[in-house]
Amino acid sequence: MTGRRVDLRVLGPVQLFVDGRPLPVGGPKPRTMLALLAVNRRRTVPSEALADAIWDNDPPDSYAASLQVFVSNLRKALRTAGLDSAAILATAAPGYRLDLADDECDLGRFDSARSAGAQAKDAGNHAAAAERYRGALAEWSGPVLADLRGLQFADDFAAAVNEERLLTIEARVAADIACGRAADVVGELVKLTAENPLREPLWGQLIAALYLSHRQAEALETCRRVRAVLAEELGIDPGPALVELERRVLRQEPIAAATVVDAERLAKAMNETVGEVPNAVRRGRLRLDDGRVVTIPSHGLRIGRMTDNDLELDDPMASRYHAQIVPSRAGMLIRDLSSANGVFVQGSQVDGGSLLADGDSIRIGSTVIAFEAELST
Repeated sequence: MTGRRVDLRVLGPVQLFVDGRPLPVGGPKPRTMLALLAVNRRRTVPSEALADAIWDNDPPDSYAASLQVFVSNLRKALRTAGLDSAAILATAAPGYRLDLADDECDLGRFDSARSAGAQAKDAGNHAAAAERYRGALAEWSGPVLADLRGLQFADDFAAAVNEERLLTIEARVAADIACGRAADVVGELVKLTAENPLREPLWGQLIAALYLSHRQAEALETCRRVRAVLAEELGIDPGPALVELERRVLRQEPIAAATVVDAERLAKAMNETVGEVPNAVRRGRLRLDDGRVVTIPSHGLRIGRMTDNDLELDDPMASRYHAQIVPSRAGMLIRDLSSANGVFVQGSQVDGGSLLADGDSIRIGSTVIAFEAELST
């Protein structure tokens, strides 16, 4: 290697820098190839998998030749920047391998900093943990793979890594509270709970932060608010961790900041709460006016105009990726995937998510779909 500094970024738009200067990497297809190689850096990615990601599971018969062109152009850009292009982007049967160290990719730096934060937290050094988590979150430069959204690979990866980002934010907030900075995180938590109203760990952290900031009345009001949100959206009560936290706030009992607001424990409690719901609708199917009947699989079902949806709609008023139905322990939850025209259940627009009941009428664009439930106990 030449000692030049390589920096590949996917936590935002796909960008490649050498010594701080941007390198041209081409259009959406070569950027998709580079992103998938970055996610799997130092591992061989088969050409077939690359083609599926680049052409959204519908590659042409001649994809191998196109891949070779993309690789050749990227290697040329690397050579122009003074790098050993064949060593960085290697041909390795049955595909290609990107040989970059973790510190040469924002995703690798994020993972390393987050792991260091977790180690510091386990050692009881909350100040160091907060610093490491901040460093991990600083790797974001915008929405993940912002220039590739709409491709299934990009959307799936973004969903997964955004969840990791939220968990890191929760861990960083917990470390800040444990360091005595509860008042400093209240405003941030108010915004986060508004953006993620069904995420109990964030509500627990907000309640704890308010209480530790000597704002008991606001903490209790937040307890009432999260109860209302969970009841309205999911038909469930808060989990044991939030119930215990509310009890302590109500009785003005002390809270151990380093343990009560631990995000991992609250996340586990959230899942346990959902499991307590009896007679939930956990299986079902959709019936369309054109006669189609679609069973909702255990992993969920995505609806929209694009051909890679589980349920494709030939409807110009439907968005490319319009809605998703997710089986959960609370029931069948339908979510609006930021569609242009919204999702309507029984005539009411879904705001975030809504549980489905047997016989519900769903309108997506101009398409009306009937939901037929199978009850399980």
